[in-house]
Amino acid sequence: MSRAANPRAAEQLSQAVWDVLATQGLEHLTIRAVAAAAGCTTGLVMHRFPNRRALLTHARELLHSRTRERVEELERAAPSPRAALRAVLAQGLSTTAAGTLESFVWLGFLAAAVGDDELLALHRANTRAWRQRIRGLVAAAAPSWSDHQVSAAALALMGLAEGVAMMASADPEMYSADLQDAALDRTLAALGLS
Repeated sequence: MSRAANPRAAEQLSQAVWDVLATQGLEHLTIRAVAAAAGCTTGLVMHRFPNRRALLTHARELLHSRTRERVEELERAAPSPRAALRAVLAQGLSTTAAGTLESFVWLGFLAAAVGDDELLALHRANTRAWRQRIRGLVAAAAPSWSDHQVSAAALALMGLAEGVAMMASADPEMYSADLQDAALDRTLAALGLS
């Protein structure tokens, strides 16, 4: 079996793409940087990711996949719809090192999507899936609400979680994990969803 077909090598390349984007930033996401991070040749990287767009697409799909798996587990484990809503939103904050890296990957991908219809379409698809999940959780947490109320609350909560995560990832000293959690709890309470 070739190294490119080896699942372990594929995971190593995948992690290298993630690490370069999350820790070095969009401007450093190159075939050469991924090869260096994975400890392999540029030819091996190009076998799986022929260009920068493929690297970016992979990073965004990996972010979506990891988030989906994590939130599905949180939803299953939650004792109530409101607890599920809070847990799902909280996992997206920059309260951990992993959460901060995810914020950088999300932000890097969004920056790259400006002016690139293919990347923008992928971003929209994943964001719309996220919106549907949050809408579903809000609807379960507030079953008497109208569709408009559910949509407005979902948008407010998404904006809060994503905005706080972006600010905290860039300035963790100013936006501590406790402060991020408090902002989420106050917003849920203000919406009547705590």
